[in-house]
Amino acid sequence: MKKWMDMSNLPQEFRERVERLERNFEVSTVIFKKFEPIFFDIFQNPYEETSKLHRSRKQRRVPCSVKDLFNFCWTLFVYTKGNFHMIGDDLVNSYHLLLCCLDLVFANALLCPNRRDLLNPSFKGLPVEFHTLEIKASEDPPCIVAMLCELHDGLLVEAKGIKEHYFKPYIAKLFDRKILKGDCLLDLCNFTENNKALNKEYEEYVLTVGDFDERVFLGADAEEEIGTRKFPADVPGEKTAARAHMECHLQQHFEKKRSFAPSTPLTGRRYLREKEAAITPVASATQSVSRLQSMVAGLKNAPSEQLTAIFESCAHSPLESIMSRVKEIGETFCCCYTQSTDEQPGSHIDFAVNRLKLAEILYYKILETIMVQETRRLHGKDLTALLEQDLFHRSLLACCLEIVLFAYSSPRTFPWIIEVLDLRPFYFYKVIEVLIRSEEGLSRDMVKHLNSIEEQILESLAWTRNSALWNALEASDNKVPTCEEVCDLILVTRKFIFFLLFVVLYRKLFK
Repeated sequence: MKKWMDMSNLPQEFRERVERLERNFEVSTVIFKKFEPIFFDIFQNPYEETSKLHRSRKQRRVPCSVKDLFNFCWTLFVYTKGNFHMIGDDLVNSYHLLLCCLDLVFANALLCPNRRDLLNPSFKGLPVEFHTLEIKASEDPPCIVAMLCELHDGLLVEAKGIKEHYFKPYIAKLFDRKILKGDCLLDLCNFTENNKALNKEYEEYVLTVGDFDERVFLGADAEEEIGTRKFPADVPGEKTAARAHMECHLQQHFEKKRSFAPSTPLTGRRYLREKEAAITPVASATQSVSRLQSMVAGLKNAPSEQLTAIFESCAHSPLESIMSRVKEIGETFCCCYTQSTDEQPGSHIDFAVNRLKLAEILYYKILETIMVQETRRLHGKDLTALLEQDLFHRSLLACCLEIVLFAYSSPRTFPWIIEVLDLRPFYFYKVIEVLIRSEEGLSRDMVKHLNSIEEQILESLAWTRNSALWNALEASDNKVPTCEEVCDLILVTRKFIFFLLFVVLYRKLFK
């Protein structure tokens, strides 16, 4: 598609639309890889279903098999995701929406007396009375969102927010429009109609909006076409038994050796540490958010008592100006975050407020650390001059917002944040190292991300026509070292370092 666009010289708007389609599809690809193991943790394995049912050709097919349920749940997810543009290209939100879909299907399977055979009896989220008593339809079904978050790298607060504010109202609309019917979605008399109606609605959505049909993951040729694994029920029983035996043998070997690599006398693998377990993109994203939330746990999006005391110790308290500046930046951020553009759809205000709150807490936390360090360095001198620097505060809060957006795997990547806040890259660059040194809780990925932004600014953004760098050079009366002077300084420094190394080695050798 990209080659065809280049040859046809298509407009930028069309290219941005294709990029958005690509990101949505990338998110769905990652989500589907998580969907399959979670589904088989909750519901029966279709393997066992096909091995038990040796049907004759005349025997009638069961309307709602595990495979049908698998397809129904995925279709419900992609259709719901498509109707929330602010969720479609957000990996964390999409994953939590998937958990909500699984929670709904589980509840219906549990409340429907003749559909409880679909459930996996070893699933940890089953109620205690599952094997003994029947659950009455009038009773509220147990919510397994918390259990799914615990077992599969979810964030409970985020998932519950998606369920209460987006998923439940939308499902209610589907019932009002008669797309979904019945007290139990999976009842034999309701499931066929619900499945047909949902697929019909999704087909109309795909044709109207021009989106990818993400049911392609469910196709028989999905493995060859897009690289997703085949549905286990499509694999012959003989092959399954052989595969299960092989996996059991490999697992025993792995438990003994703690490595799938065979040890040989030449490799010396016993001296090497085991590689870290592979982390999926969803787990990586949720862990980044969890790490961020743990950094700000117990803190408020306002100055602490210690920071307030530092403000009051100044000749002129900057508290009011700082609070008003944070409020102004927050309003700008929320407005731009929720506004739709040609490049990406606008997000919901709830998501914007949540991101902003985390960034504000982080901003006040880091600002307090910086002020405490400066107080010690300056031996208690007045910090008014530093605290009244508007560019410093704007850059620091912008950097905190960038950290939050990165943690949530937001498509609004740098330099989006400095563009919407009208901040020059030169000033943003100056605060990055200060922030990294002041906040020890930043994960390795966050630090690497900030370092990549530094490189991006140094390579190109700092040298644009309207860069603040030129103003800084003029203000210094062009007292900037020339290229030759810098090279000479580097040469002298290298010679000095070599001399010191020589002295150290000489002393060690001739003590």
